Amino acid sequence: MYQIIEEKAPIRAILVGLNIDKSDDEFDRSMKELKELTKALDIEVASVVTQNLPSPDRSTYIGSGKVEEIANALDVFDVSIIIFNESLSPMQIRNLEKQLDTEVIDRTGLILQIFAKRAKTRESRLQVEYAQLSYMLPRLVGMRSSLSRQGGGSGRLSNKGSGEKQLELDRRRIEHRMSELRHELENVEKERVTQRGKRLNSAAPKISLVGYTNAGKSTIMNNLLQLYGGEDFEEKQVLEKDMLFATLDTSIRKIAAPGHRPFLLTDTVGFISELPHTLVKAFRSTLEEAKYADILLEIIDFSDPEYRHHMEVTQQTLAEIGAGDIPVIYVFNKSDLVQKEQSENQQLVMDVPKVSDNRAYICAKDKESLDTLIELIEKKISENDKEYELLLPYSEGGIVSSLTEAGKVKATEYLPEGIKIIAHLNQAEYSRYSAFC
Repeated sequence: MYQIIEEKAPIRAILVGLNIDKSDDEFDRSMKELKELTKALDIEVASVVTQNLPSPDRSTYIGSGKVEEIANALDVFDVSIIIFNESLSPMQIRNLEKQLDTEVIDRTGLILQIFAKRAKTRESRLQVEYAQLSYMLPRLVGMRSSLSRQGGGSGRLSNKGSGEKQLELDRRRIEHRMSELRHELENVEKERVTQRGKRLNSAAPKISLVGYTNAGKSTIMNNLLQLYGGEDFEEKQVLEKDMLFATLDTSIRKIAAPGHRPFLLTDTVGFISELPHTLVKAFRSTLEEAKYADILLEIIDFSDPEYRHHMEVTQQTLAEIGAGDIPVIYVFNKSDLVQKEQSENQQLVMDVPKVSDNRAYICAKDKESLDTLIELIEKKISENDKEYELLLPYSEGGIVSSLTEAGKVKATEYLPEGIKIIAHLNQAEYSRYSAFC
């Protein structure tokens, strides 16, 4: 007996961009990124339509001629969705869908759908749903179908006023669900604060991976785990894929390289140009993990021609979440690809791995590169340490254990009056344990 499997036809889209005040290079970069975002949702790009105008059309964002051009292309390319590179007003989406009789979404809506697809943990799902509803609320008018199911309304609201309009009912349901989500997220945040407090009390340095999406943060995390994550490193691996926003959930792992101080490494959600405000707001507690790091490892795809722009976006986002003043090590990942390109073009070939001040040029899959990075991390976290002698009573053995586990203790002597240790402490640690010095 044979089973006939019908292949699902791919979703095809027309991408639309309006250039108002960007340079040609900036606009091309933005449209290229829109293509990558579209592919991240497994949507096929059928055609790209662009236009230059001094200001957007209030009614349809692009000019009427371009709207007609898109309408004529719909059947030709068998398109079922139109994706704009800019944020559209609810009225513009409504007018465009009415004229084109096709679903229209903007860049924010596209990124929200990617986040919804990638969210795995309870916290990230709650955050994405809250962001989606925040985005949806002002766009209720003109939506094709009732949003009551998506709104997650309750019987209390659905029975209120039999003559109430469907639009108002949907609005009430969404607002009610957003209130529920805020309450749930507050409880999740309390749990996060408790867990974070335990980590902050640990003497182990806290290192956060930050950077543009798809720069290689998870690759670095996984390869460090493989080398120095212990026997059960495979269970600690994080999702690693060559796609935008493969990682949404914060992961914290211990890295303990022989002969070096162990540290806690955090993998965070990647940044992107024009990250929607609704997402920044909803994911603030996740993004803010970077605020509590001792050092940030800013991972940069050095092989990407736009790496300087990615660095600017990262700095802007870090400043927005209050992490702009934390010491940074700039990790230029995929430097081996640049090295190969230089060799092929008969240029001066750079060394990989290579360290220059607070910059490391590495390949995330190369052990020598990762060992070089660990040496730079150790140098950075120890640069403000000073050597102190502490005498702790035996009742404070927990402090000795904590400092030893963090690689801070250089010598230990058990005396009748207590435990004498020689330890390298930074200013914060010295303030905490100065009573024993």
